[in-house]
Amino acid sequence: MLAIGLMSGTSLDGVDAALIDTDGVERVRAIAFRGEDYSDAAHTELAGATAAALTYDRPRASPVIAAATDLITRTHTIAVQELLRQAGVPARDVGVIGFHGQTVAHRPDRGWTWQIGDGAALAAATGIDVVADFRSADVAAGGQGAPLLPVYHQALAGGLGGPVAVLNLGGVANVTLVGAGALIAFDTGPANGLVDSWVEQATGRRFDEGGALAASGQVHPDVLDTLLDHPFFDQPAPKSLDRADFTIQPARGLSAADGAATLTAFTAATVAIALDQLPIRPTRLIVAGGGRRNPVMLGMIAERTGLAPEPAEALGWNGDAVEAEGFAYMAVRSLNGLPISFPGTTGVPRPLTGGTFHRAHR
Repeated sequence: MLAIGLMSGTSLDGVDAALIDTDGVERVRAIAFRGEDYSDAAHTELAGATAAALTYDRPRASPVIAAATDLITRTHTIAVQELLRQAGVPARDVGVIGFHGQTVAHRPDRGWTWQIGDGAALAAATGIDVVADFRSADVAAGGQGAPLLPVYHQALAGGLGGPVAVLNLGGVANVTLVGAGALIAFDTGPANGLVDSWVEQATGRRFDEGGALAASGQVHPDVLDTLLDHPFFDQPAPKSLDRADFTIQPARGLSAADGAATLTAFTAATVAIALDQLPIRPTRLIVAGGGRRNPVMLGMIAERTGLAPEPAEALGWNGDAVEAEGFAYMAVRSLNGLPISFPGTTGVPRPLTGGTFHRAHR
């Protein structure tokens, strides 16, 4: 069926919307993709909601969360409408929308994860059935609730032979090992999240475009060692984290350029640690997500891992669209009762489907 996937990541940079044709198993054909950037005001509002959510002991209603939920639902509705207009596809031809929503807090150690966005309202506004809340069932069953993209990575990369690692460099990074028998995946650490936070505080810009600021700085090994001295890296996989589990505090006092260089090196070092924790060493490293556009980050990853990162486009994929496409794919799997998380990806006891269905009244 035709399916739309929607993703708004922890980088808070915008909404990604993808239209694919898929059976939720082996067939995947990309049709259209559209990215909608958040305004500065929307970015600030979502950052505020995330900061508030991290102070709560469990998901609960509040004015700031309600306003952010409305913002997420409205922006995602617009993204769907613009994507359909761009593709020349009527809403009635689309079988389902996979609506990830916006993660405002991820606390599987406390038994919950929280993605805001109103799936029922999105279904009503678009006239298309919606699957939302992909992570909660996994966490309720004892899983990490993340990463969820590995089953889609496997669909994309399964024909490449193996073992192949697919690395997603978003706000948080995760790696999937494909072609080694069982599907293995876990979060590796911060990707762009800390660098973005540093650059925004140091320069007012949202991110280090092209790694230019990091390229002009020097890595401080003592600060890097402090960043790496975190219990997360010693934990066995599967494991996941919240962007807020790490902070830029150890880099305080560095120049803007040196901080960017050190935090970029931190991302590279955590990827190297993760590859060492895989049961089989991958022979290729395929990179998706915004971090693939940072040549300084990719160069540091290559230096530390001994693998040349290959941008997703080298395989004919759209590296910006992979996450959104993945949630379209998983929505179809959810409709068909197929698993979206697995013991080797989230630590759930058994392969498990997920998602909450919202029917559109056409």
